[in-house]
Amino acid sequence: MSKPIHRRDDVNPDEGEHKYGDVEFADPVNNKYPIDTEEHVRAAWSYINKESNAAKYTKDEVRRIKDRIKKAARKHDVEISED
Repeated sequence: MSKPIHRRDDVNPDEGEHKYGDVEFADPVNNKYPIDTEEHVRAAWSYINKESNAAKYTKDEVRRIKDRIKKAARKHDVEISED
């Protein structure tokens, strides 16, 4: 079992929940990258593939976040380009 995503000091998880509601997030620890709709899946994929955003996580965490986004993309019939 992999370690949980670390709690980021630069993020308030309550803000993500306040902004998006009680939805599924690709980063559920920090409530980042909502993946509950087609639009959110596309946005999450775009954001996690920006170096400045990915740099805030370990390589393993980025992989897990991307895996969650890919799973949500399949669920919502969203085509995303691989890395």
